[in-house]
Amino acid sequence: MKKLTALFAPLVAVLLLGIFFLWGFCRIQVPAGYMAIVTAKTGRPLPPGEILAAPGEKGVQRDPLPEGRHFLNPVNHEWRILPAVTIPVGKVGVVTSKVGKELPPGEILSADSSGKGVWRDVLGPGTYRLNPEGYQVTILDAVNIPIGYVGIVTSQTGRPVKPGAFAGLGEQGVMKEVLHPGLYYINPRAYQVDVLEIGMNQVSILGRSGSVVMTKSQITTAGTALESLQQNTIQAQQAKRDEYLEKNRERGFISQQQLSAAPAAESSFARSKRAPGKPVAGMAYDEAAVTPKALPSAAVQESVAFGIERFVEFPSRDGFQILLDMTVEFELLPEHIASIYMQYGDLPAVVEKIILPQILSISRLKGSTYKARDFIDGEGRQLFQKEMTAELTSVLKDKLIVIHNAIIRHVEVPTQILQPIQEASLAKEQDLTNKSRQETTRKQAELNTETAMIEQLRKEVEQSTEKLVATIGAQTKNEVATIHAEAALEVAKLNLEKAVVQAQITQVQGEAKVQAEFVVDNEKALGEKMRAGVFKDPARLADLTFVDSLNPELGIRIIHAGEGTLWTDLKNLAPTLPVK
Repeated sequence: MKKLTALFAPLVAVLLLGIFFLWGFCRIQVPAGYMAIVTAKTGRPLPPGEILAAPGEKGVQRDPLPEGRHFLNPVNHEWRILPAVTIPVGKVGVVTSKVGKELPPGEILSADSSGKGVWRDVLGPGTYRLNPEGYQVTILDAVNIPIGYVGIVTSQTGRPVKPGAFAGLGEQGVMKEVLHPGLYYINPRAYQVDVLEIGMNQVSILGRSGSVVMTKSQITTAGTALESLQQNTIQAQQAKRDEYLEKNRERGFISQQQLSAAPAAESSFARSKRAPGKPVAGMAYDEAAVTPKALPSAAVQESVAFGIERFVEFPSRDGFQILLDMTVEFELLPEHIASIYMQYGDLPAVVEKIILPQILSISRLKGSTYKARDFIDGEGRQLFQKEMTAELTSVLKDKLIVIHNAIIRHVEVPTQILQPIQEASLAKEQDLTNKSRQETTRKQAELNTETAMIEQLRKEVEQSTEKLVATIGAQTKNEVATIHAEAALEVAKLNLEKAVVQAQITQVQGEAKVQAEFVVDNEKALGEKMRAGVFKDPARLADLTFVDSLNPELGIRIIHAGEGTLWTDLKNLAPTLPVK
């Protein structure tokens, strides 16, 4: 026993020492949400150009250890615990790989995770364990298209397409399919997304101050996180627009920030030409002078997006200079907006290249056929506005732009013609007013006459109605009395007939009763007669009759008494009649 103990004691000590070393020095505890980057101190050398080691090779191991408990020999390995890559909701992770196959010439994105460089596919929301020694993850916002907008996708890699053609899979260019409102996890290195407004927008031409584009407001979402993403998307698009507008300032563009920086100033030329008492047309909307407030990057309701220094001014048919304030409502449909973007660009380019030139051209062409007083007269302005809307709708329909309205809000004409026309129009209107008053007085008199006639007819109708009601009432009472009398007569006739029938019934019953009694008595008499005929001696009949009239219970007992026994035998005599 002692020998066995002496033999196993060293083994137990070695086993305990091994367990202590394994648990105390070899154990790697990786918490949740973390990973362990392992570096092997021994093994085969790395191949040329490689920075991550495969199993059995010396160096930083390619695959990190996931969360959990692991055991490695600290003599041959060292490790460090790092947080795993976490992509929150609404974000994407763009991966740049430092290892892998070299990309083909001309390619800037790796089609899969085996290539070196930026991966085409992005990491969506979740937790990923990528070795930071070999992979760099850049977290960016996902693309959130707000309601009322669409996203135009431009592929930045692939084979070039023919001019004017949409890009397909693996091709570079504008893609036909647009992104509808929603959240999209897209690699911004692979695809450029431009957010464009759809639906109703406005171009307002404001006297000599130029034109401004009004965009609709963004619809507020229920979630704060999504709303923040939408704001980021709108701000990124607005930054692109501001850069475009700044580069094209010489062509008359005014950015949103410039519009918001200071009140719109009226030029001295416009001030000298403006009619007395007319409000400043600076950034006027609906004939009201306003000072654009500081506009946020995201659109507000009917907010000024940008301006262009262009306005409508043309000579009338009779040689006077006409200046218009006009608002044109246009719409970009989702099914056409990709074609519009590919041909012309973003909204500022669409307005500058297509909408404004057509507005200016058509308004000048049509306006030059009208006299100056036609623009002051309501009917003339209405006709010009109708022709303007119809021509714009027809021309821009071929450009895939829908025109809803072209509204003339103010017309500025020279004072020397405006004042006489206004005075003449005022006199004309005054004359029309006087005629209208006379006509109103005449109509009032006719109305009074008709009212009196109506009152008279009403009274006649009331009297006729009362007379008719009285007549009908009398006739009704007479008819009711006649009906009652006829009913009473019919009842009397019925009662008389009933009495006659009742008398006949009584007579018949009496006669029948008398006849019956007579027959009975006669039969009785005949019976007595026949019985009397049976007996020749009437005394016998009398005796028989006497016997029949006696009490049926009367009994007769005959007692034979001997000599001297009459009184003694009376005691045995039973009563002949029953005792009651």
